[in-house]
Amino acid sequence: MSKTIFITGASRGFGKLWAEAFLKRGDKVAATARNTADLADLVATYGNNILPVKLDVTKRESVNEAVANIVNHFGRIDVLINNAGYGLFGTVEETTEEQARAQMETNFFGLLWVTQAVLPVMRAQKSGHIIQVSSFLGLTTLPMLGLYNASKFAVEGLSETIATEVAHLGIKVTLIEPNGYATDWAGASANQTDNGITDYNPVREAFATTGENPDTWGKPEATVSIVLDLADNANPPQRLLFGRIAYNVVKQVYTERLNNIEAWKEVSIAAHGH
Repeated sequence: MSKTIFITGASRGFGKLWAEAFLKRGDKVAATARNTADLADLVATYGNNILPVKLDVTKRESVNEAVANIVNHFGRIDVLINNAGYGLFGTVEETTEEQARAQMETNFFGLLWVTQAVLPVMRAQKSGHIIQVSSFLGLTTLPMLGLYNASKFAVEGLSETIATEVAHLGIKVTLIEPNGYATDWAGASANQTDNGITDYNPVREAFATTGENPDTWGKPEATVSIVLDLADNANPPQRLLFGRIAYNVVKQVYTERLNNIEAWKEVSIAAHGH
């Protein structure tokens, strides 16, 4: 049985890679991009099985229209992959209001608007799988990515809540949490704050050195079969870390967090008051 997959941010990176993989195996794909010309090669190869949709996920009315068009065209949406997003690099203090709001508008509110628009479709079907592309930085943080970290922490809390609200309706929710991958995310898709405050130069330099190690970047192609299997899974996990770095870092962070909780246990209980 072929599925109908709705992928946001499908013009490059993970989104385009996954869109092509679903099409290749015979699924139907609604693929959004700010510029649908980026999807012309997939249209040329897969014809009517792909519906290119011009969309800026931050525009809520446009999102609602896009979902209506997809349902009108394909009749249903089996899997939503909320992939649209970008990284804002720079320290928190150097981030402008405009940059901070723009980061949250795309990474958090864009994902919220798309999820809200698709939920009525999936409720009517009594089935569906929402796959939110979060980050291991929705569970821990790195310096120089404060607003990005915050946007993904918000996505984690939102999606975990949705999962508890829709489980009885036959709708599943999975958070994918990748470490850095060799996509355009840190290149063409990235934004940068001004680097005017020299006190932060040591932090900047340490961060740049970390990113230069090729072993820290996952291979995007390694995720393809995993995403296809995830879309087919009748009992998918609520969270799935992508990459060796993500696994090792998050395991260490959570171990330390639990140790800290236990170390302060008596104080925590005393704070209850009775």
